[in-house]
Amino acid sequence: MARRLHPSLPSCRLLAVSDKVEPRIYGPSIKRVAGQVAFIVGCGDLPYYYLEYIVSMLNRPFYYVHGNHDRPEYRSNKSVIKEPLGGVNLHRRLYRSEGILMAGLEGSHRYNANQHYQYTQGEMWGHVLSLAPTLLLNRLIYGRYLDLLVTHSPPCGIHDATDRPHIGFRAFLALMRWFKPRYLLHGHQHVYNNLATTQTRYYHTDVINVYPFKVLDLDFSPAD
Repeated sequence: MARRLHPSLPSCRLLAVSDKVEPRIYGPSIKRVAGQVAFIVGCGDLPYYYLEYIVSMLNRPFYYVHGNHDRPEYRSNKSVIKEPLGGVNLHRRLYRSEGILMAGLEGSHRYNANQHYQYTQGEMWGHVLSLAPTLLLNRLIYGRYLDLLVTHSPPCGIHDATDRPHIGFRAFLALMRWFKPRYLLHGHQHVYNNLATTQTRYYHTDVINVYPFKVLDLDFSPAD
């Protein structure tokens, strides 16, 4: 039997953001709105200055993936920033923080010739499979594959849409079935209706659309 180093992971409060600069976060009310969080998650399509502001105000670890609209950002000193400062890019990477096993997959379904952060279904399958060896190693070392998956796009058929830019990825469904992350946090799909579904259970995974931000109390104990 695999040895489990963290048989009872604690609950964890985090701030997750995506797709829209939110005045309640980008302003003096951020500490009141976010409260005491363990870390910050960025699900893409946000200005880097906004993400850096959040990190500077909350002074907590920051993990992110890129969205399909992310581009280099030009600063007043004529420097060019290609990543938000002070964070860890999780794309195709396994990372362990405070005992939580996390990974990320960036971008959206390919819908035009732009090469930035757009992928075909087949290309995303390749990204998922590239994570598999380390996920299997996690299982041997920690007794589980993955706790938190951070993506920009949703899985196919869960919180996605039928237009080409907003089709979800089929590979995410397989990843959830095979590797059982406790949570999948995504953005990309804007939500304007309070009745829209933004949280869905798929096998052992709670899929959550965080647009434009959510303060989440997540329980990383194994799902039923």
